[in-house]
Amino acid sequence: MPMDRSNHARSVRVGVGPDGSRTYHVDLPPEELPAVRGRDIERAWYAARDAAISASWGTTRGFRFRRADGSTTDLALADPDARCWAGAVDGTVGMGSCYGLSLCLRLLALVDLLARAPWAAPFFHLARDGADLDPSLLRAAATAPLNADARFDETLFRARIAPFALQPPAIVGRIAGARA
Repeated sequence: MPMDRSNHARSVRVGVGPDGSRTYHVDLPPEELPAVRGRDIERAWYAARDAAISASWGTTRGFRFRRADGSTTDLALADPDARCWAGAVDGTVGMGSCYGLSLCLRLLALVDLLARAPWAAPFFHLARDGADLDPSLLRAAATAPLNADARFDETLFRARIAPFALQPPAIVGRIAGARA
């Protein structure tokens, strides 16, 4: 799938606080962040799982997204799990670009959606040693638009995987980074 490179060059400025916290100033709103590659979501999932296993909780991160009209949307990642996952993305792809930020927010939005959407249960299996995800979840997470709150619209996300809902889920491979 060809990626839209138009938003890749958009500016992301990163500020670092005295406590190591990071603030990302982004020149577009969350809903205009670019699609990402499914394999990058998968890589980020592995890295995040490995970071969680090693208890690498990361730093607090804040995001300020500027809209064309000058208004802003502010988001903060203070939750230890979200900080861990964001740190893993930063360590693999980097979060100093719109692509890296999009990847991070899409990963977090996928985790959020899986936690609150009972209809998605047939598309994943969680176990103590990892998680199996249907490839349709990764495809949808890579390409579905984020909303203004940097989440997935559940109805739109579900519509993206609807063609696969009639087929038995093809959960393939453990993609949580667990080791045998």
